Amino acid sequence: MILAGMSANLCTESHLRELLEQGFEVAVVKDATAAAKVPESDGYAAALVNFRFVANAVWTTQETVAAIEESLLASN
Repeated sequence: MILAGMSANLCTESHLRELLEQGFEVAVVKDATAAAKVPESDGYAAALVNFRFVANAVWTTQETVAAIEESLLASN
């Protein structure tokens, strides 16, 4: 499963954990994900720490496109 979203430390992380609990392997696209930043904390930075601990992979958009292309070539 490839995951991206608008609120990294809330919605995206919640979906990541749910998908993992359901048995999926999940890659998060870190530069296709955002989060709120307020004076006392940075939701994006916090989410990246958690993504690295629980996701199967944390990719950039460029890495994601390359992985999809590689998978398509391998299936032909």
